[in-house]
Amino acid sequence: MHKSRLWLLYTAINTVFVGVWGAFIEIPEKAGFPATLGYIVWTLTMLPCAIAALWIVKWQLEHTPRDIFLGSMVGLLGAGGQLILFQALRIGPAYILFPLIALFPLLTILLSVVFLGETCSRRQWLGIGVALLAAFFLAFQPGQNKQAQGYTWLIMAMLVFVMWATQGFVMKFANSRMKAESIFFYMTVSSLLLVPAAIGMTNFSGAINWGWKGFGLAVPIHLLNAIGALMLVYALRYGKAIIVIPLTSLSSVITVILSLIIYGVVPDAVLTAGLLLAAVAIFILSE
Repeated sequence: MHKSRLWLLYTAINTVFVGVWGAFIEIPEKAGFPATLGYIVWTLTMLPCAIAALWIVKWQLEHTPRDIFLGSMVGLLGAGGQLILFQALRIGPAYILFPLIALFPLLTILLSVVFLGETCSRRQWLGIGVALLAAFFLAFQPGQNKQAQGYTWLIMAMLVFVMWATQGFVMKFANSRMKAESIFFYMTVSSLLLVPAAIGMTNFSGAINWGWKGFGLAVPIHLLNAIGALMLVYALRYGKAIIVIPLTSLSSVITVILSLIIYGVVPDAVLTAGLLLAAVAIFILSE
């Protein structure tokens, strides 16, 4: 594949892997393996990916203060946002949280245009807009009777929105100044630093499934997400953040399709609209 198209290959791998991860991650959680412990498993599955990445560049890890700071920022923004989302979902309605956070590429696009000078053709801007609209519909969940406690959950959701949007921008910025492999290594290390926080958020009073349906299944599922994270770093090495990030947000297409198959559910009008818009966006942006 021509180097100019590598971004599309890495973006596609990320989208598929993260989409499959999203469809199956509920299985170990429903079997009694908490999401917070799943976070720890995810950080551990990133280790072999980080080692493989360093092997590719013959163990030439960049280690200037700037390199360490940029790589660590990418990791802390992504992993920290994930832990905050866990807490937000405990006290806030998912049907508001997910559609709100799904629009984080908007801020990534703004930051990339203003500070990185990225530009697109009219066709690509159309594709970006359609992708964002599709992400909103795909993240939408029917309202539930869950009572939200105050507005702390909304503040948390906005914080996740900003952190994940900034992560994409910093990842692209870092790729212009250091190797993608070094970025991923520091992402891994900084994510591991948040493991104590994940342990503190875990409710150990109930039974935890350490068997094959719990912990055992969580390992290969989270490995998909770890590989997907590495692919995202590579995608942003070769591609524009304003195109890559909206496309990767369409991983929910894979999640939705697989979930419909697994649970035998017929998609409603909102999901159908999201799937159709996603197909249009992928066609436009992949040209």
